[in-house]
Amino acid sequence: MTKPFTQANRNKVKEAVEAALEKYQLYVLLLDEDVTPKVTQSFSLIPPTKTNEFYSSTEHAAIENIEKRKQYGEYIEWMRKAINKLPEQERAIIIQRYLTEGDTFDYQVYNELSLSERQYYRIKSKAIHKLAFILQL
Repeated sequence: MTKPFTQANRNKVKEAVEAALEKYQLYVLLLDEDVTPKVTQSFSLIPPTKTNEFYSSTEHAAIENIEKRKQYGEYIEWMRKAINKLPEQERAIIIQRYLTEGDTFDYQVYNELSLSERQYYRIKSKAIHKLAFILQL
């Protein structure tokens, strides 16, 4: 038997979706950032061994960059697919409210989309709950 949606459940769902969208924005920004290798020289009294360990910070930084970019790219693509599954109006609200650069407020979005405040919040609520379902949050 499923529990009915309470206001506390709705708030938790909304917070989870907003956190996922914020993470998406952060990953988009960080995708171009690189991990830079150390440029200071280091010495060791332990002789080198013939293993598959990294011998320099440059190699380590390169591998780390590749892994992070792959992780960020996968998350970004996962979020894009989820957002694109929403109906057009819901997708427009999510993109304009959460994924545009700078601070965008609800009143700006519903005025831009020529929606009443009540319509806007009803559609936004549906979009957030659909995204939570799609993303399995």
